[in-house]
Amino acid sequence: MVETAETDIAVVGAGIVGVACALQLARQGRRVTLVDRQAPGHGASYGNAGHLATEQVFPIADLSILKRLPRMLLDPMGPLRLDWKYLPKAMPWFTRLLLNLRPGPFQRSVAGIRTLNEGSLGAWQRLLGSIGRSELFQEDGSLLVFERPESRQALEALRARMQQQAVAVDFWSADTVREAAPQLSPSLQGGLFFPRTGHFIDPYRVVCELFEAAKASGVRFIQAQVDGGRLHSGGVSLASDQGTLEARQVLISCGAHSARLTGALTGKQVPLDTERGYHLMLPGEHQRLPFAVTSLERKFIMTPMAEGLRLAGTVEFAGLDAPPSMQRAWQLHRLSKGLFRRDLSVEGATPWMGLRPSLPDSLPVIDRVCDGRVLLAFGHQHLGLTQAAVTAEWVGRLAERAGGPEMGAYRLDRF
Repeated sequence: MVETAETDIAVVGAGIVGVACALQLARQGRRVTLVDRQAPGHGASYGNAGHLATEQVFPIADLSILKRLPRMLLDPMGPLRLDWKYLPKAMPWFTRLLLNLRPGPFQRSVAGIRTLNEGSLGAWQRLLGSIGRSELFQEDGSLLVFERPESRQALEALRARMQQQAVAVDFWSADTVREAAPQLSPSLQGGLFFPRTGHFIDPYRVVCELFEAAKASGVRFIQAQVDGGRLHSGGVSLASDQGTLEARQVLISCGAHSARLTGALTGKQVPLDTERGYHLMLPGEHQRLPFAVTSLERKFIMTPMAEGLRLAGTVEFAGLDAPPSMQRAWQLHRLSKGLFRRDLSVEGATPWMGLRPSLPDSLPVIDRVCDGRVLLAFGHQHLGLTQAAVTAEWVGRLAERAGGPEMGAYRLDRF
């Protein structure tokens, strides 16, 4: 049986968002129990791209995708794949996504993403500094490169859109790219450099270090599968495969698995789906890049890390339970061919797949509901790592009943 010692807040989900929130809440004097079916950091947080993507202020799709969608879906190794067997279940989510491409909802999503992203860099600096692990993050910028001369117009248009959203961005000529990253191919035409971004040298270690700090602050961890729960006058009862956990409040932050528990406790059916993402880790490629580099045409990212070079990207809609299609991870190596003076080595390479939790308006749910007994922090899509630290600060304010008007865009009742 799970111990039922006095718990102020049970945090369900030990990914980067849940662990950061547990630490924040414990530092505010709360007795916190962290619960996950896996060890901390072993979900989507384990293998993300490691990029602090503060420049990505636009939703996961815009109207331009409609023209490209048929061709993209017909390519099984393309940047977007939809498992046709999953289509009937996914249709309501895609319908909501399309409705959110209308000008009004789209701009609300941009504003919501931008608000979180603008606070993300400072929040991460504060959080890692507070545990003495600032070296895990490198604020060295990131680069979006293009190869075809005809892509320059699209790149310039993107630059203009980002400048309108106050994103710091510089155009780099081909010579500037070669000087900064000499191992990249000389055929590259140039790119956009984002100075207010950076990368984590080991995302999994970041979770582990935060978890150790959380334990030192009094957070208990229980490895258990939470199957449901109910509200009562004294708080929350969570049912798990290890027994029942009682708490005054619960924070639901279990990523792509958050919908069921949210529905059980709040009665609200959340349109949460998962964008399955892949990476390929190349342990023999430590010196290829000085910072994260994304390809405009090939639509994937390469991030230098302590253990090598991580190639990440692609979106696959196939649900929570379908087995991974690891050929999509190996496709990332094929996409890298031609981007370097010398092809990357795959010796010792390891593939991985994770479940990104995505809502159709590209905004997370960050809220306090059910008379304060239920806190919510999930649905950060591609930006879970980027927004984890600022989300933790916001959850800390919600726990103290101090949420501000800027949190309105992330409310549960928008659905």
